[in-house]
Amino acid sequence: MRIWNFWVNTLILSSQYNPPRFIELLMLSLAIAMLMISTITPDKPYLILGLSFVLGASISILIREAISTTNHAHPTSSQRLITIVTSLLLLIISVYGFADLIMSL
Repeated sequence: MRIWNFWVNTLILSSQYNPPRFIELLMLSLAIAMLMISTITPDKPYLILGLSFVLGASISILIREAISTTNHAHPTSSQRLITIVTSLLLLIISVYGFADLIMSL
């Protein structure tokens, strides 16, 4: 029971400290779950929903990194670069997934 209490408190604190990152984490977690379900069952709605979550989270990450100003505490530039490159890679993969899905219909 203490473990569950720890995780719930951690989620509450992380959602209060940085809500955009919490929503992005939630979207990417749901995308992973939906894409795993879509590999088990060949239903298209799970694949579409998973790719939509990846697309939305990657665009949100790119916008958040673009509008962050120097007045706030920032991670190091190498960490910021890794974040941008990773979100661009996710964006490219999701757009490619949607294009492949449209071509297969």
